[in-house]
Amino acid sequence: MHDTFENPDSPQKQSKFSVMTIVMGVLVALAIVLSLWFLFDPLQGHRPAFQQAVNLNMKPAEQEYAKKIEFANIAMSRAENFLHQEVTTMNGEIYNGGNQPVGGLALTAEFFDDMSQVVLRETRPVFSSPKASLAAGERRSFEISFDHVPSSWNMQAPAVRVSHLQLPEQK
Repeated sequence: MHDTFENPDSPQKQSKFSVMTIVMGVLVALAIVLSLWFLFDPLQGHRPAFQQAVNLNMKPAEQEYAKKIEFANIAMSRAENFLHQEVTTMNGEIYNGGNQPVGGLALTAEFFDDMSQVVLRETRPVFSSPKASLAAGERRSFEISFDHVPSSWNMQAPAVRVSHLQLPEQK
């Protein structure tokens, strides 16, 4: 009679169940950690497609010529897009102070917080077609939109520098 009050699960079934529970728990925890890593990885989440697709290495002549490119009249504005997301827009002028046309140009904008720490660094094309080249001595307006500027940004104009330019091929 003493057998009728015993647990119907044998000790072997209990140990298999607890090992399986531990394995499933580890797999679920691993899935959560990987999901959070992909969700919050700053290098993957906000890198523009241009930055991934273009080789930003410049030849020595292009690096030297980049010093002749000037940015002026940079103004920032914020607006809401049709999806009710806040978009930050940078307007400015670019000037080619050199003696050669520039066939393609990308800039890097660095946004800072109140403690002068970089909160966002993005590289964007200003123009990328030889048809839209910037002639020597030419000044041109540009506009670039940023979707994910952190709220810790100090609302000052970002630091802007040339990160890529393309000079005509030398014959």
